[in-house]
Amino acid sequence: MIRERSVKYLVVDVFIYIVLGLILASCVLPFIHELAISLSARPDVMANRVGLWPIGFNLDNYGAVATKDPFLRSLLMAFLRVAVAVPSTLLMTVLTAYPFAVERVHLPGRRVFLTVMILANLFDIGLIPRYLSYLNLGLIDNFAVLILPILLLTFNVILVVNFFRGISYELVESAMLDGANHLNILFKVMVPLSKPVLATISLFTIVRHWNAWFDGIIYLRDVKLWPLQSYLYSMLTTQQLATEYAAFRFSGLFPNVSPHGAEAAMIFFAILPIIIVYPFLQRYFVSGMQLGAVKG
Repeated sequence: MIRERSVKYLVVDVFIYIVLGLILASCVLPFIHELAISLSARPDVMANRVGLWPIGFNLDNYGAVATKDPFLRSLLMAFLRVAVAVPSTLLMTVLTAYPFAVERVHLPGRRVFLTVMILANLFDIGLIPRYLSYLNLGLIDNFAVLILPILLLTFNVILVVNFFRGISYELVESAMLDGANHLNILFKVMVPLSKPVLATISLFTIVRHWNAWFDGIIYLRDVKLWPLQSYLYSMLTTQQLATEYAAFRFSGLFPNVSPHGAEAAMIFFAILPIIIVYPFLQRYFVSGMQLGAVKG
């Protein structure tokens, strides 16, 4: 009976690994294919001869992309957006979560306010009312429109609240006996002990802001303020690459540049920062999600 159960579980495990392997291949193979295209010569790219390995290896596509001022400006705007959004989001989240987490401190209306925050997530006012609201607030064509609307998310607050509640309240009481006020307790006791959940929120925030393209196109009429993803979306959907990069080829500066190759190079420029950042925060990700979701 034990042998029969073992065989059954082995078959199930093999099936699961096969399914996961197919899912992994469906994600990784297109990635490798685009990388190969970005590193291949123009004739081979135009003839669709490139598979999973570069043909006529060269860096002309990357060189052409890296010398385009609009691309470099949008890349800088994307870095600036993330650099402002991450610390601002963390600050607002911990300041909001702390009063909800320290339940032994009397705070009238605490549960009502938290309930309102949760219910607000269930309703969407729509694009036009939101645009008019931002227009009246002076946020249209303002860099702040990329940060302020998603500065405080209920999901992040709930994660931090539950994590804070899992921290021993005796530490808070000890700090109070030593004369610490609530700001000291928050930033000298709670925050240093909350690295996993804060790293998780940082990763969420980085990915959310780095990959956002819609808000830049809708709320920023000045293309010079567009972050990278908005610029890429515009370039990839309007078919401007063929004309913009033809000048490099005819001038002889980057003779192997091609529209598809330049497109692939821009995509890899866009995903490289996330690939670099993720390994440093990944070790906190699982523990932060588990502790922030379960404790309380």
